[in-house]
Amino acid sequence: MFFSLMKKVQMVTPDRALPDRDRVMPVPPQHFVNGVAMTPPFPDGMERALFGLGCFWGAERKFWETPGVWTTAVGYAGGYTANPTYEDVCTGRTGHNEVVLVVFDPARVSYDALLKVFWETHDPTQGMRQGNDIGTQYRSGIYAYSEAQRQMAEASKARFAEALRQAGYGAITTEIVDAPPFYYAEDIHQQYLAKVPSGYCGLGGTGVSCPVGVAAAE
Repeated sequence: MFFSLMKKVQMVTPDRALPDRDRVMPVPPQHFVNGVAMTPPFPDGMERALFGLGCFWGAERKFWETPGVWTTAVGYAGGYTANPTYEDVCTGRTGHNEVVLVVFDPARVSYDALLKVFWETHDPTQGMRQGNDIGTQYRSGIYAYSEAQRQMAEASKARFAEALRQAGYGAITTEIVDAPPFYYAEDIHQQYLAKVPSGYCGLGGTGVSCPVGVAAAE
């Protein structure tokens, strides 16, 4: 059992990853909650963010409930296998993370504010897991679409790391990298907790507040 657990939390190497799939995942025409499109092209002025913070069912709900977010979608990113299925990702042999694509209006919500939602919604010190969800697909990750996003992510990580340290938590394990290709997940997973309100959500934050904005920087 211990050996099996160790395999689940070890990243697969490219040479051992599952092969690519040719079929692109079909995506519903509309977001189940707000009725807008989940795929490009997005309205002028919108920006994208990409986060991994555990099981994407609960993670997506946190973001679609955030004012200023135009649309959301769940999918897979950060690994090697193109066009994976959920079953592929669950094997741990794609290298992918369960992620949430967030399309937002920067005039209504800042990227810093989205980072606050990200940090406070999960425990970023747990490595390849969130609570009882164990595996590389549940790792904490911020995938930046610009240098500005990457700098804000790194700055917020430093601020939150200090807040967590003072609260007695260990080091943050979140990966912060440039945004890789995003592969949409199956229709059943999109806005899952709106379709199944009593469905599973394994996310749990630390209870520590993440400072953001100018005041935080000072």
